[in-house]
Amino acid sequence: MGPEVIAIAVIAVVVGATLQRLSGMGVGLVVAPTLALALGPQLGAFVANATTVCSGGLIMLTVLGDVDWRRWWVFAGAGLVGSIPGALLVRELSTGWLSIVIGAVVLGALVLTFTSPRVPHVQGRGLPWLTAAAGATGGFLNTASGVAGPAMVMYGRFARWPQQAFAATMQPTFMVFGLLSLTTKATTGAVGLDALPPLSLFGAIVVAVVAGIRLGSLLARRVSPEGARRLAVVLAGLGALSALGRGVLELVG
Repeated sequence: MGPEVIAIAVIAVVVGATLQRLSGMGVGLVVAPTLALALGPQLGAFVANATTVCSGGLIMLTVLGDVDWRRWWVFAGAGLVGSIPGALLVRELSTGWLSIVIGAVVLGALVLTFTSPRVPHVQGRGLPWLTAAAGATGGFLNTASGVAGPAMVMYGRFARWPQQAFAATMQPTFMVFGLLSLTTKATTGAVGLDALPPLSLFGAIVVAVVAGIRLGSLLARRVSPEGARRLAVVLAGLGALSALGRGVLELVG
């Protein structure tokens, strides 16, 4: 693995962690398609999962008082249910098809999340079922593509979840989704441990996450959460289009 690949990964993680600190999401959206291009889709999504574990855990420490732990437990349990088929899908798909899946998932999720009309308000008895469905979908998408954020954003819209509590709860949620994805991929053979990048890359990612969180804290007074989300969407869209194009070229080439 050359220094240029490590540099690309570190820059993507710094940007993603900064946007995550500002808006509550961004690591998966930005990092997953970028690392899929730099490292390949299987390994790229795996490293993106490891990044969300680190970023979610560190940011969570700053927002513990706003986390809705009752919903988090549902997300965690349902996320395991979704993560297993996601790992099996990664194991069976070729590199080209997996690149297409990652690109299509990110693009489709962005379109659905940010262009769909006003959704109905789900409450009462329907809310626990919606919470479980969102957790399972998020776990599946996070394992298959490294991106769970859009599924959770849609849940937040249906549940009319206030932004502060939503952004706080997403941090331990993304952390546990990342842990589930890493575990199920390793145990199902979706990503071989012998194919992992050197430990130095993971060390660089930890430093990049810390730097991104710090940068996000410094920018918090100047950049609105909505502005950060818009930037995350643009960067994620560009990365997803590139991953999709790469997958198509691999299949037809």
